[in-house]
Amino acid sequence: MGVFSKTQLEKYADALIWGLYTARRKGFKKRENILLRCDLEARELGEVVYRKLIKRGYNVVFNFLPTPGLERSFYEHSDPAQRAFLGSWDKELYENLNGYVFIHAPASLTHLKGIDTKRQSEVAIARKPLFRIRDEREEKGKFAWTLCTYPTPELARQAKLSLKGYAAQIAKACYLDEPDPAKKWAQVYREVTGIKKWLNGLGIDTIRTESASMDLEVKLGERRRFLGVSGHNIPSFEIFTSPDWRGTRGTYYANLPAFRGGNYVEKIRLEFKDGRAVRMSAAKGDEYVRKILVTDKGAAQLGEYSLTDRRFSRIDRFMADTLFDENHGGKHGNCHVAIGNSYSDTFAGDPAKLTKETKAKLGYNDSAVHWDLINTEDKKVTAALKNGKKVTIYEKGRFRY
Repeated sequence: MGVFSKTQLEKYADALIWGLYTARRKGFKKRENILLRCDLEARELGEVVYRKLIKRGYNVVFNFLPTPGLERSFYEHSDPAQRAFLGSWDKELYENLNGYVFIHAPASLTHLKGIDTKRQSEVAIARKPLFRIRDEREEKGKFAWTLCTYPTPELARQAKLSLKGYAAQIAKACYLDEPDPAKKWAQVYREVTGIKKWLNGLGIDTIRTESASMDLEVKLGERRRFLGVSGHNIPSFEIFTSPDWRGTRGTYYANLPAFRGGNYVEKIRLEFKDGRAVRMSAAKGDEYVRKILVTDKGAAQLGEYSLTDRRFSRIDRFMADTLFDENHGGKHGNCHVAIGNSYSDTFAGDPAKLTKETKAKLGYNDSAVHWDLINTEDKKVTAALKNGKKVTIYEKGRFRY
């Protein structure tokens, strides 16, 4: 017997497919190609999603992700040429994909501890062209993706919960206790749409975020829009944008810890000047953070700014999983930023018409890194508008809409 009942598995799969459909502007057609990937621990959910996609008439490519042992062997024993290797089939697959579903279920969060971070960065840089193909197809409405997390003993242990307790947190956050989770997600989607329209109509120039531990200002940038609850993540409650990285200044503090690349980091503090992180510190994982920030030029620059409203999110504790932690609701909601790559679909126009040069001119950041850093402190967010007025847009964990 797995951690979820058969009914819950069916509901979780339906919610994922709702997410995939919602994320694709032009919809799906029979015989289109969908890649379904999951960790071994998520096999029972993967099988349900696979069945549902096959019954809808899609061509589904299914594969399991490498185990922690396989992944460690690769990073420990590969040479630079192996880490830079991309098969011609990889490019061909991405050029023909219409959908991607990823089920995250890690058996280990620390199996790469001690591995030279440079080796992980080499792989990320090598695979960047594949993500560019995926992004370009998404901009044209030809591709969409979604993802979720399946509970594992490792996630539960790192979050200091029992496996049953961790699964209950996921069920609560994803509305698996509702009669029809997909219908509930559609309702949240409609409600959040009003907040996005309000934000996009304010005429924001800069956004200042203040809490007990930070004071950060970001420049929204020209022709930007706020997105959120787009179907890309299950669960997802955040409302986010990709700001003009050049206008970032002040201090950002991540009070929630994080696991990344087999490393545990805690209490990251970044000081930005003229758009770049010029000083950093971390209570744990300091050396790892410093190495990530020099992966490439864009790794020390901002790619995302996000706020989550506590009225929507039922996530109220650390889950040791970025998908849940970046959507934390709790008492004060949360703000998170990502250092690294931007989301071009935040462009208030046709993203498919954006060139590399246009993106650079608009201040969209480019990097092989995208790392979410989360703050759940009580905070006040003030927008300075282009007409000179100032408006409090977020306070006490909720938008002032």
